Amino acid sequence: MAETPALPTYPRLCIATVHALRGLGGSASIEELEQRLGEVLGASEELLSYRRENASKNELMYRGAWARTFLRQDDVVESTARGVWALTQRGRIITDSDLEGIMRRRTKRTQDNSLLEVKDDGQKSEIPPNDLAEIPWDEQLLSALLAMSPDGFERLSQRLLRESGFTKVEVTGKTGDGGIDGVGVLRVQLISFQVLFQCKRYKDAVSAPAIRDFRGAMVGRTDKGLFITTGRFTADARREATRDGAPPVELIDGTELCKLLYQLRIGVVVETVERIKVLHDVLTAI
Repeated sequence: MAETPALPTYPRLCIATVHALRGLGGSASIEELEQRLGEVLGASEELLSYRRENASKNELMYRGAWARTFLRQDDVVESTARGVWALTQRGRIITDSDLEGIMRRRTKRTQDNSLLEVKDDGQKSEIPPNDLAEIPWDEQLLSALLAMSPDGFERLSQRLLRESGFTKVEVTGKTGDGGIDGVGVLRVQLISFQVLFQCKRYKDAVSAPAIRDFRGAMVGRTDKGLFITTGRFTADARREATRDGAPPVELIDGTELCKLLYQLRIGVVVETVERIKVLHDVLTAI
């Protein structure tokens, strides 16, 4: 009987999971995350293939799933129904030593037969001022997007594509690459398409020359392109995007971007406000 390989501890798994997500731009599908986790850990083929008797998946991935659960309970990562995992604001800045401390406290609570859930030690977010609450949510969202760093907006676009069904989404961000910011693969039934995308935080309009430059960078690489902006597209830009005889470029402007983020619940939470109505006629009839 083969010996059980040395399995990584949960503190190490949690740290490796955070590092893996950072290396993937802050978000990843489970398949992408599990592959990168093995790379971060430097896992041997023996460890990657080890599976306990009658187990449905290998032990490393099983423990990795528990590590993600622990991290989610500690508000370090979050997940969606679409199977995408992403770092929270806390997860983007948390240190390895803090993660080790979290797991030590969790281990102690488990040994004391206490609950697994961890109370959030972080500070609660401030309540927005009254004047901010009066601004339409999509305008607030656009302002927040414009305040993001270029790298942050690229990572947001990366996550947006993953949540929308793309796989193998990579941010390239190479200078002198004709404005290509990344690439992803979209599968439609039996056919897969490689899609190049450009994402720009523009406050004003995107003109036709920007679309032509983007399409020029696509030549010889793919026939599918996606241009995402916080601004808007001019009429000429929209005509250029669908010009006959040229590869089409799909356009997502600021309005459409806000709708997508709302639908996918990325950076947006929908709150239900309880309203109480007094039934005067019922009370007077008693």
